[in-house]
Amino acid sequence: MKLVFATHNAHKLREVQQLLPAEIELLSLDDIGCMEEIPETGETLEENAKIKADHVTETYGFNCFSDDTGLLIDALNGDPGVYSARYAGLGKNANANMDKVLSKLQNENDRNGHFKTVIHLNLNDESFVFSGIVEGSILNAKKGQSGFGYDPIFQPQGYSKSFGEMSAAEKNRISHRARAMQKLVSFFKNRQL
Repeated sequence: MKLVFATHNAHKLREVQQLLPAEIELLSLDDIGCMEEIPETGETLEENAKIKADHVTETYGFNCFSDDTGLLIDALNGDPGVYSARYAGLGKNANANMDKVLSKLQNENDRNGHFKTVIHLNLNDESFVFSGIVEGSILNAKKGQSGFGYDPIFQPQGYSKSFGEMSAAEKNRISHRARAMQKLVSFFKNRQL
């Protein structure tokens, strides 16, 4: 069975392919000739993941799944949320985004927040949603060079270092994306294809 993962990232694609049953041939957006930027106009992570998956299914006719991820900070009323990638502007600059968060939290005691990944799957005219959350807190300064996005300022609950200080293997065992992906993989392993 062919299944599109709505991504252009070949590394991400290979990583996910290794987790899925062998009967699934995973394709990227590049593989199906989808070169356009799919607009993420939803007001929630769920809506954005659905928009991307629906675009591929409706335009190209493939079963598809897509994901959307955000950092939701309690003291900022859930911001940056759906705007996580472009919080400090359309340039999607991770350092500028982190600086903006740190600036807004400068005099704030409540530094709780969580990362959330939502996966929307369109499969044979049915839709399924899987999500993963990791709770944690926002540090006062960036720590570590690993990962991407907000990783250097996010410390997961129960750990003494930021995602930016963890190895990829360490982070992938506990991350929001890994938790959502595990639910997707379990879904396929328990389903007759």
